[in-house]
Amino acid sequence: MNSTHQEAATPSQKPALLEVRELVKYYPGRGVWPKPQPIKAVDNISFAIGYGETLGLVGESGCGKSTAAKTILRLIEPTSGAIVLEGTDIAKLSTSQFRPYRRDLQIVFQDPYSSLNPRMRARDIVAEPLQNFGRSGDCDDDKMAALFARVGLDREAMRKFPSEFSGGQRQRLGIARALALNPKLIVCDEPVSALDVSIQAQVINLLEDLQHELGVSYLFVAHDLAVVRHISQRVAVMYLGRIVEIGPVGELYANPRHPYTQALLAAVPKVGAGLAREKTLLKGDLPSPAKPPSGCTFRTRCPMARSECAESSPQLAAQGPQHWAACHFI
Repeated sequence: MNSTHQEAATPSQKPALLEVRELVKYYPGRGVWPKPQPIKAVDNISFAIGYGETLGLVGESGCGKSTAAKTILRLIEPTSGAIVLEGTDIAKLSTSQFRPYRRDLQIVFQDPYSSLNPRMRARDIVAEPLQNFGRSGDCDDDKMAALFARVGLDREAMRKFPSEFSGGQRQRLGIARALALNPKLIVCDEPVSALDVSIQAQVINLLEDLQHELGVSYLFVAHDLAVVRHISQRVAVMYLGRIVEIGPVGELYANPRHPYTQALLAAVPKVGAGLAREKTLLKGDLPSPAKPPSGCTFRTRCPMARSECAESSPQLAAQGPQHWAACHFI
């Protein structure tokens, strides 16, 4: 790994719990003629997450952020690269070797209804991971009730089925299940995108309270930069399988360097502007990861693009303390 990637992977002021180094996830191309090209869902990304830190991973739908998150959890197997959890490269472990590490890595899914078994009562849904790891002794009613209370659900909720909860309550149930094994890192994959705005705020506040109480780290995947700003200490911006900018949340929002980051922030509604949005800098649609543009993959939509952008791919370069961006013209 080159020095730029190594620096970009280092979290600010926090020891690394997780380091992702040159992670790649390609899928086989379709068809037989001409020779199908691989689908580059995740194309050589590096970052780190510190203990008790939240890293926001943002980008448009189809940019590869959810694939990256699930690959880190090994719900999807990586094509190459390293996923280092407290010094152990879990990407190289067999399924049986990886199993003990599963307890430290949990996920909260986007859709709180489809991620829960509709035939199981809430208590059994939350207790299931404990039973899977031989911790049935932690599944008595009092301990389950305490876990439910931690996420804002009362004791009576343990007897209900998922269909009897509201959307926000179902997401709280999903969070309780993720917390059951006391993980060190929780991947939150668009956890509030299916919820009303007022409920979004409640869930975000809950996640922040749990982080302060338990010291858990989050990889928070989202397309909504306004939501990410409230929960993250650092933000990584992803475009077509690559990270194009990463930095502290205050610096990145106040001084975005990459034109893609600038375009995403320009589309965020401003206070006092009602539902109106500023004109976005983006043009056209996200290219196919099976046929990404040559050189800089953002050049086909970038207002700053020049001929040299088609010739080489820019690398992440320092823009300030703990702030990197990949563009030829910054």
